Amino acid sequence: MTDTAAAPLADDLDFRAADGPAATPRPLMLVLPGGGYVAHADHEGRVIADWLAGLGVNALTLRYPVAPARHPDALLRAQEVVAAARTGTLDLGENVDRSRIGVIGFSAGGHLAAQLSTAAQSAARVDLAVLAYPVVSMVHEPHAGSLESLLGPASAPHARRELSQELRVDRFTPPTFLWHTGEDDAVPVSHSLRYASALAEHDVPFELHVFEGGGHGRGLARGEGPLEQWAPLCALWLGQRGWLG
Repeated sequence: MTDTAAAPLADDLDFRAADGPAATPRPLMLVLPGGGYVAHADHEGRVIADWLAGLGVNALTLRYPVAPARHPDALLRAQEVVAAARTGTLDLGENVDRSRIGVIGFSAGGHLAAQLSTAAQSAARVDLAVLAYPVVSMVHEPHAGSLESLLGPASAPHARRELSQELRVDRFTPPTFLWHTGEDDAVPVSHSLRYASALAEHDVPFELHVFEGGGHGRGLARGEGPLEQWAPLCALWLGQRGWLG
């Protein structure tokens, strides 16, 4: 694929251009909603893309393959999209900075986002990641639904380790913002804690916020008290990394 053969958006993609005029091209964030690898949560898709666009960041929502599709279908599709955006074969207009492609993922989408963060060095590895109450480990307090959707009902230990992202972090993993709630009874907070610990071990810049209450799957959490502060905190972090303007 080359820059001269740009393709239009596929049916599983939804692009939201950054708001306002731009003197220079803006970064792109791939948005990966949650849903246990069986569905795509609406409040973690276009709503998030609209929020990012309001910050001045291009956003591309991907409805990645889910059950009955198995691993690695979702990962391969996400990598294909990132690589196409990077090379320009995916036509997103002239206002996309192809040198700055990040990912934001929620729950199971957070697991897929972490996979993009820990993949082998290539055009498909992202430059920055935001993980919201992510599924991370398939060996420590795994999310049973995501595990079965990805690997089937009788997965082997080595396959579960292969999909445990805390075991795959290395020094090339991009800067990461994580948030979770302490009372999450669907995906325990240990998932974010283990991933943050792995990032620290490899000297990867990260920011972690754990909110006491709020449960799981809150999306932007608007009107939910302290929990809704995750979005401005994330925006501040993005700005500090030079991704907002």
